[in-house]
Amino acid sequence: MARRRYTPRLKAQVVLEVLSGGKTPGQVAKAYGVHPNSVQLWKRRFVERAPEVFAGDTAVNEYERRIRDLEQLLGKKEVEIALLKNFLGGRG
Repeated sequence: MARRRYTPRLKAQVVLEVLSGGKTPGQVAKAYGVHPNSVQLWKRRFVERAPEVFAGDTAVNEYERRIRDLEQLLGKKEVEIALLKNFLGGRG
């Protein structure tokens, strides 16, 4: 049997409805025609990844810093390679 695919928007809507507390996960699953286990899985993923929403700026800044560091290292290695080529080329 083929697995059904659900859009991220639908998953978020289902999870938010469960988290609002108005209905049980089973009731929400039935209303959307989704298996209750899927609802529980989506809810767990949503809650586990929630801190990432607020860490977005921090993560981007960290990646940008890492890219700067790697670009500097690359520049240094290019200089070293050029010096070695000149040194080795001059001895031939």
